[in-house]
Amino acid sequence: MDEPWALVVHLERPAGRTDEAAILREAVHEYFGQRVVASRRRLRALFRRGRISLVIALAFLAASIAVGDAVAGYLGDGHVGGVIREGFLIGGWVAMWRPLEVFLYDWWPIRSERRLLQRLSAMPVRIEYQEAAPADAWRLDWPEVPPAARPPMLGGADKPKG
Repeated sequence: MDEPWALVVHLERPAGRTDEAAILREAVHEYFGQRVVASRRRLRALFRRGRISLVIALAFLAASIAVGDAVAGYLGDGHVGGVIREGFLIGGWVAMWRPLEVFLYDWWPIRSERRLLQRLSAMPVRIEYQEAAPADAWRLDWPEVPPAARPPMLGGADKPKG
């Protein structure tokens, strides 16, 4: 998985502008670089939400233990008091579910995505051209040209297949 990656774009035309490979490379790197930044933001937001949830859940757990003990003490050592105390205890631990989920599981996929995006943002990008096309064929895709305005291509590439 740590082998270097590269993006090769095949164009069915000869080379056009001299800087188009550099512009494409910069655009690809910028796109994935911005996705890396967004992924970092998502991870920071997730951990922030996890910390807030943890504080709330710990407070709720402490309160539920205290209330459960108070109710059980008021009702005595009978079965009803024990059931109520255990119910409050279980409720407090259920409140811990989300913070534990954040810190144990939710951050892994975001970190993996960020690593992938970092690799994509740094990969080499190059263009390979097909030389058997008119010299001004680059105008067909630079900038985007609507299909109605395109001249016919060599070899019938513009004709529908079927």
